[in-house]
Amino acid sequence: MFVVTTPSGNIGRQVVQQLLDRDQPVRVVVRDPDRLSPAVRERVEVVAGSHAEPDVITEACAGADAVFWLVPPDHRVDDLRRYYLDFTRPAVDAFGKQGVARVVGVSALGRGTPWERTAGHVTAALAMDDLIAAGGTPYRALANPSFMENTLRQLPSIIGQGVLSSVLAPDRRVPTCSTDDIATVATRLLLDDGWTGHGEVPVLGPEDLSGTDQARIISEVLDRPVRYVSVPADEFEATLLSHGMSAAAAAGMREMAVAKNAGLDNGVPRTPENSTPTTFRDWCERVLKPAADAR
Repeated sequence: MFVVTTPSGNIGRQVVQQLLDRDQPVRVVVRDPDRLSPAVRERVEVVAGSHAEPDVITEACAGADAVFWLVPPDHRVDDLRRYYLDFTRPAVDAFGKQGVARVVGVSALGRGTPWERTAGHVTAALAMDDLIAAGGTPYRALANPSFMENTLRQLPSIIGQGVLSSVLAPDRRVPTCSTDDIATVATRLLLDDGWTGHGEVPVLGPEDLSGTDQARIISEVLDRPVRYVSVPADEFEATLLSHGMSAAAAAGMREMAVAKNAGLDNGVPRTPENSTPTTFRDWCERVLKPAADAR
């Protein structure tokens, strides 16, 4: 039995589908079962509730061979690290008590990078990894850079002003990956019963790109001029606050962006094993362009 948390999210829903495509038994943990498609609901076992709740995650892990773990984002938190750890502690207890054989979690790049200050959400995710690993259940943390899907949040600016922006310097080249590639790596690890212990599995996408590179590709795919603009970190944080994000969450996003601009995501050497296939251009043609055309 394979347990999938966040089964209606970008990554979780693809993990569910890939497991079902292989005729594997799947149990999902979801607050609102109606968010699952009818085709999925009729093929999976559903545990309703939040996977932060001890009773819910304990029920979900009963008889489970492997668990896909993801802490959902919450932009209203007052302490990022505490949020990640408090959300995960009941699961660590459940993994041990229910004899889960292995856990695959969504995390971030940054471990081992010489960055002495906090990196916001990345620092919290790495603390989560340490907590799971300390519980003794075999664990693989998917060490991800920024997702290509994050670009969708900027569609209004891309279409309305012809601007793609972030805190990163225009020439800072960083890895970026698609959520479907992350789901593919996660599914492979869930199905593989040959690994033990704990460790990281970087998911780097196929290439490092700068904001300028991404804007050029978007321009070519959408056939409209798009330029990249680097914004000050303080301005970035203020914008997040104006959109209703809590002070802690906005500060965490700012700290993460500043750390990435200083090279946080560039510490893992690229290899064929950690390079995944979906290029940013492929993703723009398959996902961004249809989304832009639908506006």
